[in-house]
Amino acid sequence: MPPQYPFEPSGGRLAELRGPRPPQPYTARKITALTANPACSRRAVLDAAGIDKALLAQRMGHEPRFGQSPFAIAREQAFEALVKWGGYAELIRLLREQLDAPVEEAAVADLNEVGGDTSVVRRAGETHRLLKHLASGSDARLILDRPVLTLEVAGQTAYLEPHALTHRVGGKFYVAEIRSFPAIDGQANPAAVAQTAKQAAVSVLALHHAFEALGLDPGQIAHEFLLICPKDFSNRPYGRLVDLRQELDALRFQLTRLRRADQLALGLPPSATLDTDREETELTASVGALDASYTPDCLSFCEMARYCRDEATECASPTRLGSAVRNALPGIDSTRTALGYLGGVHEPGPAEAAAVVQLRAAERLRRLRRGDVA
Repeated sequence: MPPQYPFEPSGGRLAELRGPRPPQPYTARKITALTANPACSRRAVLDAAGIDKALLAQRMGHEPRFGQSPFAIAREQAFEALVKWGGYAELIRLLREQLDAPVEEAAVADLNEVGGDTSVVRRAGETHRLLKHLASGSDARLILDRPVLTLEVAGQTAYLEPHALTHRVGGKFYVAEIRSFPAIDGQANPAAVAQTAKQAAVSVLALHHAFEALGLDPGQIAHEFLLICPKDFSNRPYGRLVDLRQELDALRFQLTRLRRADQLALGLPPSATLDTDREETELTASVGALDASYTPDCLSFCEMARYCRDEATECASPTRLGSAVRNALPGIDSTRTALGYLGGVHEPGPAEAAAVVQLRAAERLRRLRRGDVA
Protein backbone atom coordinates (compact mmCIF):
# COMPACT_ATOMS: atom_id res chain seq x y z
CA MET A 1 0.00 0.00 0.00
CA PRO A 2 1.47 3.43 -0.93
CA PRO A 3 1.94 6.07 1.78
CA GLN A 4 -1.19 8.00 2.67
CA TYR A 5 -0.79 11.77 2.73
CA PRO A 6 -3.23 13.93 4.66
CA PHE A 7 -4.33 17.21 3.17
CA GLU A 8 -6.62 20.04 4.09
CA PRO A 9 -10.24 19.17 4.97
CA SER A 10 -12.60 18.46 2.10
CA GLY A 11 -14.29 21.67 1.01
CA GLY A 12 -11.13 23.77 1.38
CA ARG A 13 -10.35 26.01 -1.58
CA LEU A 14 -7.13 24.20 -2.46
CA ALA A 15 -8.93 20.82 -2.45
CA GLU A 16 -11.70 22.27 -4.64
CA LEU A 17 -9.14 23.49 -7.15
CA ARG A 18 -7.45 20.08 -7.28
CA GLY A 19 -10.63 18.13 -7.95
CA PRO A 20 -11.07 14.40 -7.25
CA ARG A 21 -7.49 13.29 -7.90
CA PRO A 22 -5.38 12.43 -4.84
CA PRO A 23 -2.88 15.15 -3.85
CA GLN A 24 0.77 14.99 -4.77
CA PRO A 25 2.78 15.37 -1.54
CA TYR A 26 5.42 17.96 -0.83
CA THR A 27 8.96 16.57 -1.07
CA ALA A 28 12.33 18.07 -0.24
CA ARG A 29 12.92 18.40 -3.99
CA LYS A 30 9.69 20.41 -4.43
CA ILE A 31 10.41 22.67 -1.48
CA THR A 32 13.91 23.33 -2.82
CA ALA A 33 12.42 24.32 -6.19
CA LEU A 34 9.76 26.49 -4.53
CA THR A 35 12.25 28.39 -2.40
CA ALA A 36 14.49 28.89 -5.44
CA ASN A 37 11.77 31.23 -6.77
CA PRO A 38 9.75 32.41 -3.75
CA ALA A 39 8.02 35.18 -5.72
CA CYS A 40 6.15 32.66 -7.90
CA SER A 41 2.56 32.54 -6.62
CA ARG A 42 1.67 30.06 -9.36
CA ARG A 43 4.03 27.37 -8.11
CA ALA A 44 3.09 28.05 -4.48
CA VAL A 45 -0.60 27.34 -5.17
CA LEU A 46 0.03 24.35 -7.45
CA ASP A 47 2.30 22.65 -4.90
CA ALA A 48 0.09 23.45 -1.91
CA ALA A 49 -2.97 22.09 -3.73
CA GLY A 50 -1.07 18.88 -4.53
CA ILE A 51 -1.39 19.31 -8.30
CA ASP A 52 0.53 16.94 -10.57
CA LYS A 53 2.37 19.72 -12.41
CA ALA A 54 3.81 17.40 -15.06
CA LEU A 55 0.32 16.17 -15.96
CA LEU A 56 -1.08 19.71 -15.86
CA ALA A 57 1.62 20.99 -18.20
CA GLN A 58 0.99 18.06 -20.54
CA ARG A 59 -2.77 18.74 -20.58
CA MET A 60 -1.97 22.35 -21.52
CA GLY A 61 0.26 21.30 -24.42
CA HIS A 62 3.61 21.94 -22.73
CA GLU A 63 4.94 18.56 -21.67
CA PRO A 64 8.05 18.86 -19.46
CA ARG A 65 11.35 17.85 -21.01
CA PHE A 66 13.30 16.90 -17.94
CA GLY A 67 13.21 14.33 -15.19
CA GLN A 68 14.93 11.12 -14.19
CA SER A 69 14.98 8.28 -16.68
CA PRO A 70 13.56 4.90 -15.63
CA PHE A 71 17.11 3.52 -15.74
CA ALA A 72 18.37 6.19 -13.33
CA ILE A 73 15.47 5.55 -10.96
CA ALA A 74 16.11 1.79 -11.04
CA ARG A 75 19.83 2.35 -10.40
CA GLU A 76 19.11 4.59 -7.40
CA GLN A 77 16.67 2.07 -5.95
CA ALA A 78 19.19 -0.77 -6.37
CA PHE A 79 21.96 1.26 -4.74
CA GLU A 80 19.68 2.25 -1.84
CA ALA A 81 18.84 -1.42 -1.28
CA LEU A 82 22.58 -2.21 -1.22
CA VAL A 83 23.24 0.46 1.43
CA LYS A 84 20.33 -0.84 3.54
CA TRP A 85 21.27 -4.52 3.21
CA GLY A 86 22.15 -6.28 6.43
CA GLY A 87 20.57 -3.72 8.73
CA TYR A 88 22.33 -0.73 7.17
CA ALA A 89 25.69 -2.46 7.45
CA GLU A 90 27.27 -0.12 4.91
CA LEU A 91 25.92 2.98 6.67
CA ILE A 92 27.37 1.73 9.96
CA ARG A 93 30.73 1.16 8.24
CA LEU A 94 30.67 4.72 6.88
CA LEU A 95 29.81 6.13 10.31
CA ARG A 96 32.92 4.44 11.66
CA GLU A 97 35.03 5.84 8.81
CA GLN A 98 33.65 9.38 8.73
CA LEU A 99 32.84 9.99 12.40
CA ASP A 100 35.13 7.53 14.22
CA ALA A 101 31.96 6.07 15.70
CA PRO A 102 32.77 3.04 17.89
CA VAL A 103 29.75 1.23 16.55
CA GLU A 104 29.93 -2.34 15.34
CA GLU A 105 26.21 -2.79 14.91
CA ALA A 106 22.93 -0.94 15.42
CA ALA A 107 19.25 -1.75 15.36
CA VAL A 108 17.06 -0.36 12.58
CA ALA A 109 13.57 1.08 13.07
CA ASP A 110 11.67 0.62 9.80
CA LEU A 111 9.35 3.62 9.60
CA ASN A 112 7.94 2.89 6.16
CA GLU A 113 4.92 1.74 8.15
CA VAL A 114 3.84 1.49 11.78
CA GLY A 115 1.86 -1.63 12.59
CA GLY A 116 0.74 -1.88 8.96
CA ASP A 117 -0.34 1.79 8.90
CA THR A 118 1.42 3.70 6.10
CA SER A 119 -0.15 7.10 6.82
CA VAL A 120 2.44 9.81 7.33
CA VAL A 121 0.60 11.13 10.38
CA ARG A 122 1.11 7.82 12.20
CA ARG A 123 4.68 7.48 10.93
CA ALA A 124 5.50 11.07 11.98
CA GLY A 125 4.12 10.34 15.44
CA GLU A 126 6.31 7.26 15.78
CA THR A 127 9.32 9.22 14.50
CA HIS A 128 8.76 11.84 17.21
CA ARG A 129 8.41 9.16 19.87
CA LEU A 130 11.72 7.56 18.90
CA LEU A 131 13.49 10.92 18.64
CA LYS A 132 12.39 11.85 22.14
CA HIS A 133 13.65 8.51 23.44
CA LEU A 134 17.01 8.79 21.69
CA ALA A 135 17.59 12.48 22.48
CA SER A 136 16.65 12.28 26.14
CA GLY A 137 19.83 10.56 27.27
CA SER A 138 19.31 7.09 25.84
CA ASP A 139 22.43 5.29 24.65
CA ALA A 140 20.41 3.12 22.26
CA ARG A 141 22.01 2.58 18.86
CA LEU A 142 19.06 2.91 16.51
CA ILE A 143 18.99 3.99 12.88
CA LEU A 144 15.65 5.41 11.72
CA ASP A 145 14.84 4.14 8.23
CA ARG A 146 12.58 6.57 6.30
CA PRO A 147 11.58 8.74 9.27
CA VAL A 148 8.80 11.28 8.67
CA LEU A 149 9.35 14.92 9.63
CA THR A 150 7.06 17.91 9.18
CA LEU A 151 7.69 21.47 8.01
CA GLU A 152 5.30 24.33 7.37
CA VAL A 153 5.60 25.63 3.81
CA ALA A 154 3.43 28.49 2.53
CA GLY A 155 0.81 27.76 5.18
CA GLN A 156 0.66 24.02 4.49
CA THR A 157 2.20 21.11 6.38
CA ALA A 158 4.82 19.22 4.36
CA TYR A 159 5.69 15.63 5.33
CA LEU A 160 9.32 14.84 4.52
CA GLU A 161 11.12 11.50 4.33
CA PRO A 162 14.93 11.58 4.44
CA HIS A 163 16.51 8.22 3.67
CA ALA A 164 17.84 7.69 7.18
CA LEU A 165 18.53 9.39 10.48
CA THR A 166 21.29 8.15 12.75
CA HIS A 167 21.19 7.79 16.51
CA ARG A 168 23.46 10.16 18.42
CA VAL A 169 27.01 9.79 17.17
CA GLY A 170 29.42 11.91 19.18
CA GLY A 171 26.37 13.61 20.69
CA LYS A 172 24.90 14.54 17.29
CA PHE A 173 22.11 13.23 15.06
CA TYR A 174 22.97 13.00 11.36
CA VAL A 175 20.66 12.94 8.35
CA ALA A 176 21.85 10.48 5.68
CA GLU A 177 20.94 10.82 1.99
CA ILE A 178 21.59 8.10 -0.59
CA ARG A 179 22.28 9.06 -4.21
CA SER A 180 23.34 7.05 -7.24
CA PHE A 181 25.73 9.57 -8.84
CA PRO A 182 29.35 8.40 -8.37
CA ALA A 183 32.24 9.94 -6.48
CA ILE A 184 35.32 9.57 -8.70
CA ASP A 185 38.56 9.76 -6.70
CA GLY A 186 36.53 11.22 -3.83
CA GLN A 187 34.93 13.95 -5.97
CA ALA A 188 31.26 13.86 -7.01
CA ASN A 189 29.54 16.12 -9.52
CA PRO A 190 29.46 19.55 -7.79
CA ALA A 191 26.02 20.46 -9.17
CA ALA A 192 24.54 17.14 -8.00
CA VAL A 193 26.10 17.53 -4.55
CA ALA A 194 24.81 21.11 -4.27
CA GLN A 195 21.27 20.04 -5.19
CA THR A 196 21.38 17.15 -2.71
CA ALA A 197 22.66 19.51 -0.02
CA LYS A 198 19.71 21.85 -0.55
CA GLN A 199 17.29 18.95 -0.19
CA ALA A 200 19.11 17.63 2.89
CA ALA A 201 18.87 21.12 4.42
CA VAL A 202 15.07 20.87 4.16
CA SER A 203 15.14 17.65 6.20
CA VAL A 204 17.58 19.06 8.76
CA LEU A 205 15.42 22.17 9.21
CA ALA A 206 12.36 19.93 9.71
CA LEU A 207 14.36 17.97 12.30
CA HIS A 208 15.10 21.24 14.13
CA HIS A 209 11.37 21.99 14.23
CA ALA A 210 10.66 18.49 15.58
CA PHE A 211 13.19 18.96 18.39
CA GLU A 212 11.73 22.34 19.31
CA ALA A 213 8.19 20.91 19.34
CA LEU A 214 9.34 18.06 21.61
CA GLY A 215 11.19 20.38 23.96
CA LEU A 216 14.56 18.88 22.99
CA ASP A 217 17.88 20.64 22.47
CA PRO A 218 18.38 21.36 18.72
CA GLY A 219 22.09 21.61 19.48
CA GLN A 220 22.13 17.81 19.22
CA ILE A 221 21.49 18.06 15.45
CA ALA A 222 24.56 18.09 13.22
CA HIS A 223 24.89 20.94 10.71
CA GLU A 224 26.36 18.39 8.30
CA PHE A 225 24.70 15.51 6.50
CA LEU A 226 26.16 12.22 5.35
CA LEU A 227 26.09 11.87 1.57
CA ILE A 228 26.29 8.24 0.44
CA CYS A 229 27.02 7.45 -3.20
CA PRO A 230 28.89 4.82 -5.27
CA LYS A 231 32.67 4.90 -5.14
CA ASP A 232 34.44 5.34 -8.48
CA PHE A 233 32.97 2.91 -11.03
CA SER A 234 31.81 0.31 -8.55
CA ASN A 235 28.72 -0.01 -6.40
CA ARG A 236 30.70 0.12 -3.16
CA PRO A 237 29.14 2.86 -1.01
CA TYR A 238 31.27 5.91 -0.33
CA GLY A 239 30.44 8.44 2.39
CA ARG A 240 31.23 12.10 2.78
CA LEU A 241 30.08 14.71 5.29
CA VAL A 242 28.76 17.90 3.65
CA ASP A 243 28.36 21.16 5.59
CA LEU A 244 24.85 22.64 5.44
CA ARG A 245 25.14 25.93 7.33
CA GLN A 246 24.96 28.10 4.23
CA GLU A 247 22.02 26.12 2.80
CA LEU A 248 20.15 26.25 6.13
CA ASP A 249 20.50 30.03 6.39
CA ALA A 250 19.28 30.50 2.82
CA LEU A 251 16.37 28.09 3.31
CA ARG A 252 15.19 29.81 6.50
CA PHE A 253 15.24 33.18 4.73
CA GLN A 254 13.42 31.95 1.61
CA LEU A 255 10.68 30.20 3.61
CA THR A 256 9.84 33.51 5.31
CA ARG A 257 9.32 35.08 1.87
CA LEU A 258 6.71 32.57 0.75
CA ARG A 259 3.15 33.87 0.81
CA ARG A 260 0.43 31.63 2.21
CA ALA A 261 -0.86 29.51 -0.65
CA ASP A 262 -4.40 29.26 0.73
CA GLN A 263 -4.66 33.07 0.77
CA LEU A 264 -3.36 33.26 -2.80
CA ALA A 265 -5.95 30.69 -3.87
CA LEU A 266 -8.79 32.74 -2.42
CA GLY A 267 -7.99 35.45 -4.97
CA LEU A 268 -8.89 33.17 -7.88
CA PRO A 269 -12.29 33.46 -9.61
CA PRO A 270 -14.99 31.09 -8.26
CA SER A 271 -14.98 29.22 -11.58
CA ALA A 272 -11.22 28.53 -11.48
CA THR A 273 -10.10 24.89 -11.57
CA LEU A 274 -6.80 23.02 -11.60
CA ASP A 275 -8.45 19.62 -12.06
CA THR A 276 -6.36 17.92 -14.74
CA ASP A 277 -9.45 16.07 -15.99
CA ARG A 278 -11.02 19.36 -17.13
CA GLU A 279 -10.75 20.99 -20.57
CA GLU A 280 -7.54 22.69 -21.66
CA THR A 281 -9.28 26.06 -22.05
CA GLU A 282 -10.48 25.96 -18.43
CA LEU A 283 -7.05 25.00 -17.15
CA THR A 284 -5.33 27.70 -19.20
CA ALA A 285 -7.65 30.38 -17.88
CA SER A 286 -7.20 29.26 -14.28
CA VAL A 287 -3.41 28.93 -14.46
CA GLY A 288 -3.23 32.31 -16.18
CA ALA A 289 -5.02 33.88 -13.21
CA LEU A 290 -2.09 32.91 -10.96
CA ASP A 291 0.86 35.30 -11.03
CA ALA A 292 4.04 33.63 -12.25
CA SER A 293 7.64 34.75 -11.78
CA TYR A 294 9.35 33.05 -14.70
CA THR A 295 13.11 33.14 -15.21
CA PRO A 296 15.19 30.95 -17.55
CA ASP A 297 16.46 29.03 -14.50
CA CYS A 298 12.94 27.62 -14.06
CA LEU A 299 13.53 25.34 -17.05
CA SER A 300 15.89 23.22 -14.94
CA PHE A 301 13.51 22.46 -12.07
CA CYS A 302 9.86 23.33 -12.76
CA GLU A 303 7.45 21.22 -14.82
CA MET A 304 5.45 24.34 -15.75
CA ALA A 305 8.46 26.27 -17.04
CA ARG A 306 7.84 25.79 -20.78
CA TYR A 307 4.28 27.06 -20.43
CA CYS A 308 5.42 30.05 -18.35
CA ARG A 309 8.20 30.80 -20.85
CA ASP A 310 5.78 30.92 -23.78
CA GLU A 311 3.43 33.08 -21.72
CA ALA A 312 6.25 35.51 -20.88
CA THR A 313 7.36 35.61 -24.52
CA GLU A 314 3.83 36.34 -25.75
CA CYS A 315 3.49 39.37 -23.50
CA ALA A 316 7.18 40.37 -23.97
CA SER A 317 7.82 40.13 -20.23
CA PRO A 318 11.37 41.12 -19.18
CA THR A 319 11.50 37.97 -17.02
CA ARG A 320 12.06 35.77 -20.06
CA LEU A 321 15.50 37.36 -20.41
CA GLY A 322 16.49 36.56 -16.85
CA SER A 323 16.35 38.08 -13.38
CA ALA A 324 19.05 40.68 -14.18
CA VAL A 325 16.90 42.23 -16.93
CA ARG A 326 13.75 41.96 -14.80
CA ASN A 327 15.46 43.72 -11.90
CA ALA A 328 16.80 46.45 -14.22
CA LEU A 329 13.25 47.31 -15.36
CA PRO A 330 11.22 47.88 -12.18
CA GLY A 331 7.69 48.93 -12.96
CA ILE A 332 8.01 48.03 -16.65
CA ASP A 333 6.10 44.85 -17.52
CA SER A 334 7.05 44.58 -21.20
CA THR A 335 10.22 44.94 -23.24
CA ARG A 336 8.05 46.44 -26.00
CA THR A 337 7.04 49.20 -23.58
CA ALA A 338 10.70 49.73 -22.62
CA LEU A 339 11.66 50.13 -26.28
CA GLY A 340 8.75 52.54 -26.74
CA TYR A 341 10.11 54.70 -23.90
CA LEU A 342 13.59 54.70 -25.44
CA GLY A 343 12.22 55.64 -28.84
CA GLY A 344 10.09 58.44 -27.46
CA VAL A 345 6.88 56.72 -28.55
CA HIS A 346 5.59 56.66 -24.96
CA GLU A 347 6.22 58.94 -22.01
CA PRO A 348 7.07 57.08 -18.78
CA GLY A 349 5.04 57.67 -15.66
CA PRO A 350 6.51 58.35 -12.20
CA ALA A 351 6.86 54.62 -11.43
CA GLU A 352 8.89 53.95 -14.57
CA ALA A 353 10.90 57.19 -14.74
CA ALA A 354 13.96 55.99 -12.79
CA ALA A 355 14.26 52.80 -14.87
CA VAL A 356 13.93 54.77 -18.13
CA VAL A 357 16.71 57.18 -17.06
CA GLN A 358 18.98 54.15 -16.56
CA LEU A 359 17.93 52.66 -19.90
CA ARG A 360 18.67 55.89 -21.77
CA ALA A 361 22.08 56.18 -20.10
CA ALA A 362 22.86 52.59 -21.09
CA GLU A 363 21.72 53.30 -24.65
CA ARG A 364 24.03 56.35 -24.90
CA LEU A 365 26.98 54.29 -23.64
CA ARG A 366 26.21 51.57 -26.17
CA ARG A 367 26.17 54.10 -29.00
CA LEU A 368 29.41 55.68 -27.80
CA ARG A 369 31.11 52.29 -27.84
CA ARG A 370 29.85 51.69 -31.37
CA GLY A 371 30.97 55.18 -32.45
CA ASP A 372 27.43 56.19 -33.44
CA VAL A 373 27.61 59.46 -31.50
CA ALA A 374 30.35 61.87 -30.58
